[in-house]
Amino acid sequence: MEYQPIRFGEKLGLIDDHWVPKVIAEMNDYQFKIVKIEGDFVWHDHEDTDETFIVLDGELRIDFRDGAVNIGKGEMFVVPKGVEHKPFAESEVHMLLIEPRGVVNTGEVGGDLTANNDVWI
Repeated sequence: MEYQPIRFGEKLGLIDDHWVPKVIAEMNDYQFKIVKIEGDFVWHDHEDTDETFIVLDGELRIDFRDGAVNIGKGEMFVVPKGVEHKPFAESEVHMLLIEPRGVVNTGEVGGDLTANNDVWI
């Protein structure tokens, strides 16, 4: 077995599209996904799981029905399960997401921004 670290910058360099998370590792039933985002996402929730956002570069705002949180480079935030939220990035943001295998990025909402699931990079 060859032991190699995962380099976020290298993996992000392979991504061209926004809002299309790619799996870079798994730990038990959890996936670590990197994604580039820009602009507005859709209101959605994940009824059965929390969702962790770690900003690698840029500034992310997550809107909630009763407020918002700003997350900068080197910061993280956990959205509790069942809480409706909508990520937004004025300019491009690079993120690491941690969530259980099988979680759909748009929850049950669906639509044009729904990404294929379990795609490795």
